[in-house]
Amino acid sequence: MAKKELIDQDGQVDFGIFPDGVDDINYLDFDLRSTMGKSRSTLFKKLSFNQFQFISLSCEQLIIGLAIVDLKIASHCFVYVYDPQTTEFDEVSFISLLALNTSIDSTPNTGQATFRKGRNSVTINTTAKPQIRSVEVNLKSGLKISACIDESINYNPLAVCVRAGFTGFHFTQKTAALPCTGTLQWRGNKYVFEELKVLASVDWSAGFMRRETFWNWGSLACTLADGRRLGLNLSAGVIETGFTENALWLDGTLYKIDMVDFQFERYGNAKATSKWRLRSNDGIINLYFEPAGKRQDKTNLIIIATNFTQHFGRYYGEITLADEVITLNGEWGFTEDHYAKW
Repeated sequence: MAKKELIDQDGQVDFGIFPDGVDDINYLDFDLRSTMGKSRSTLFKKLSFNQFQFISLSCEQLIIGLAIVDLKIASHCFVYVYDPQTTEFDEVSFISLLALNTSIDSTPNTGQATFRKGRNSVTINTTAKPQIRSVEVNLKSGLKISACIDESINYNPLAVCVRAGFTGFHFTQKTAALPCTGTLQWRGNKYVFEELKVLASVDWSAGFMRRETFWNWGSLACTLADGRRLGLNLSAGVIETGFTENALWLDGTLYKIDMVDFQFERYGNAKATSKWRLRSNDGIINLYFEPAGKRQDKTNLIIIATNFTQHFGRYYGEITLADEVITLNGEWGFTEDHYAKW
């Protein structure tokens, strides 16, 4: 049974992993204080609470990424589509000062996240019965996405909360390789997700996060030769104070993974084709990633800033489980190198 609220009656966070998830990240009940122990006001908590939701939709023929980020001082939304066969790529990115026309509910498995700017809108709506996470994207360019992510069958999200800095917390809920139906309309073509066997991955995160932080991240969603769905979520740099967010899913069954080391070139000889290496301390993960393209964003608004590179490309190598070894030979996925000040 899911934990009803993350913050208890004394204003404290129950840190750890929640196998059944958390219904509500009731952050206004948190006893947030300064580093010197002074209680923070309700207004301060409202302005300091960061939230974002990232969704990827992927298959051999399409790579789609989209996100809504609410930092209160500003909000950010992006959508991109990449065709691996033709290498066609389209991207849109919006910033809204004071997070105008942006909202994200504090409930990971119900509620809504929305962003609107002019004739562009992105909406993510989640319902408990049925367990569906729907995505609607309508851009003035004509790009449209209508997707339904099925969270009703063997749904095992990784929900984890850790300390963030001296006084805060960081909650995240991840899932990967979920069944997905729907359509994409792009560049005069219509793509039907069921026909392409599109799989979805979801990242729902919120908290009173470190003022400055960074992370490396890797994600994968694919269908293996035997028909099983394989999903990966690997990270270093954020969720590591006592617990990690590293996991894989086989047909929805979750397997926890230990700390992961990301090796890559950020500067100098770094090119779009530079390989990444990902290895876990427990020996489960031994993978290489070859980027095929990327989305970048360098924004410095003094108070907040981001230096963000998200690659999409192919994974190679081995995943060693207790009773089998899974070999990846060019399955599509993502990596990310991200600095944030918020």
